[in-house]
Amino acid sequence: MSHAGRLEWAEARRRAAAAPVALGGEEVDLADAVGRVLRRAVVAAIDIPHYASAAMDGWAVAGDGPWRLREAPPLSTGEAMRIVTGGALPPGADAVVRSENAHRDGAELRLDRADGKRHVRPTAEEARAGDELVATGTRLTPAHVALAAAATADRLEVARRPRVTTIFTGDEVVLSGVPAAGQVRDSFGAPIPHVLAALGAEHLGSVRLGDDRAATIAALRDAEADLVVTTGGTGGSHADHVRLALDELGAEYLVPGLASRPGGPTLLARLPDGRLVLGLPGNPLAALLGLLSLGDVLVAGFTGRVLPPLARVPVPASVLRHPDATRLVPVRAGLDPSTGSGHREVQWTGSAMMRGLAAATGVLVVPPVGDADVLPLPWG
Repeated sequence: MSHAGRLEWAEARRRAAAAPVALGGEEVDLADAVGRVLRRAVVAAIDIPHYASAAMDGWAVAGDGPWRLREAPPLSTGEAMRIVTGGALPPGADAVVRSENAHRDGAELRLDRADGKRHVRPTAEEARAGDELVATGTRLTPAHVALAAAATADRLEVARRPRVTTIFTGDEVVLSGVPAAGQVRDSFGAPIPHVLAALGAEHLGSVRLGDDRAATIAALRDAEADLVVTTGGTGGSHADHVRLALDELGAEYLVPGLASRPGGPTLLARLPDGRLVLGLPGNPLAALLGLLSLGDVLVAGFTGRVLPPLARVPVPASVLRHPDATRLVPVRAGLDPSTGSGHREVQWTGSAMMRGLAAATGVLVVPPVGDADVLPLPWG
C-alpha cells in the first residue's frame, strides 16, 4: 500500500476481479445474445456447409467441355446445368464454370476461358458436426451469433448480467442549462450507464442525492442491485458522505483507494448482504478513469468471463511518471514524431476535464517503475 492506505493500481484491480460471485446463467434468443457472455460452448450440430454448393453463379458441369445442357439433375460426364451461388451441386457435377467464362451455343455450353478453379464449396469446409465453434466465456459479437445460427442454434446459454444501480451525489450538480458560479453540469447521468452497458452490465436506474448523510445511507441500503456505483462523496471533506455511509452500514473495504492519479479516491466495498459498492470520485475524469480501472474486471467476475491481459508497452519519453503513484494517462494511438512512440499523451487531462479523454483512444497505465499497460476504452 501507499498514499495513506491506497492500494497499488494492479493490486486493486486483482482484488476487484476476485470480489464478485458469478451470477449463473439464462437462455436467450440469438437476437438478444450479442454482448452477452457465453456459458455453454457453441458446437456445430451439422457439417458447415452441410451440402456441396456453388461458389459462383454459372453452370454446374461434369467432366470437360463442351457440355450438353440439361434442365435437371443428375449430370453425366459431358453435361452441364445452370446454378446460382449457394445452390446445391447436382449429383454427377464436379465443378462450376463461372457465367463470364462460358457461353451458350444452342444446346451446348462452350468455354471461353479457363481459370483453373472448381468454384465449389465442399461439405464441411468450415466445420464438421461436433466441432466447438465458440468457447465458453466468450463475449458474443455479431459474428459469433451469425456462426451460432449457421451451427443451427436457436438459443444460447449466457451468463446473467450484473444488475447495477447508480447513485449520483452532489449539491452543486445541475442537470441542464448554464450553471451558476459554484455549480457544475452533470457529467455522469448520461455516460456512466452507457459505459456500464458497454462493459456488459444491466443498468437498472439512477438515484440523485444532495450531500446528505442520511439520504446516502438510505440509498445504499435500499439499492436492489448486484453492484452499486456512486459518484462523488468518496473524499474526506465535510460534504463527502459515501465513506461515512458505508461505515454506518458495516461495509468491508476491499479497495480503500487507488494509488493513482487521477482517480485516487476510488473505492470498492462489500456490504454485509454481499452487494458490492464501487465508489467513484466526483471529478469527471477521475470518476471515469476509476470506473475503467475496476469496472471491467468487476463485470467480468460476475459473468465468469476471463479478460485477456492488458497490452504492455514501453513508457513514451514524453510521458512523465509519478514517483509513488500510477498515472492514468489518456493517449492517442499513433506514432509521436517527437519520440517515436506508438502512444501520445493528449492535452486537457486534469481530473475535472473531459476534453482529453474525449480525444483519446486508450488510457496508458504508467507505474512509478517499469512498462505501462494499455487500458482500452469500452466505447471503441
